[in-house]
Amino acid sequence: MGPNLQKQAKKFKKVPQVALMGLDSAGKSTLLYRLQRGVIMETSPTIGFNVVTLELNKKSVLTVWDIGGQKSLRPNWRHYLDGCKALVFVVDASDRTRMEEAKMALKTILSDHNLENVPLMVLANKTDIPNSMTLNEVCQQLDLESCTDRIWEIQACSGLRGRGLQQAFLSVAKLIQKK
Repeated sequence: MGPNLQKQAKKFKKVPQVALMGLDSAGKSTLLYRLQRGVIMETSPTIGFNVVTLELNKKSVLTVWDIGGQKSLRPNWRHYLDGCKALVFVVDASDRTRMEEAKMALKTILSDHNLENVPLMVLANKTDIPNSMTLNEVCQQLDLESCTDRIWEIQACSGLRGRGLQQAFLSVAKLIQKK
């Protein structure tokens, strides 16, 4: 392997892998592409996964695996966790009817042995929509206080407007460094 390829391989190995999960229609792909490209892109339901490298600043680079959230795909989530350094779980803060389903999906994935002690970032997406839940409500609905086996944070964001995305993923990078 030539010197340039060796440099690239070393750089690639150092980039932390982050799993981006949540129920279908939570806005995972929208917020990821908004953060990466700075524009709103038309998305369709993710079947399988998308992989994006985010360069947040000169010191913070993350490889983000955006994994489809349809009910039929959730049993496969565990296959994306090997080597995962953080989990970003996205919920639609404007959809109160699916919070119990989101809670159960989150609890199931957090019980996977590959996520032991892995930091968790919960993104309450769509908080710009009138009557969406507050961070406190989302925290209670997901029972985040019971996550005592890991460090976690919750942040509000808007994938469509781009609000809170840069800060959230910079926080993810810091959570990984703390661990």
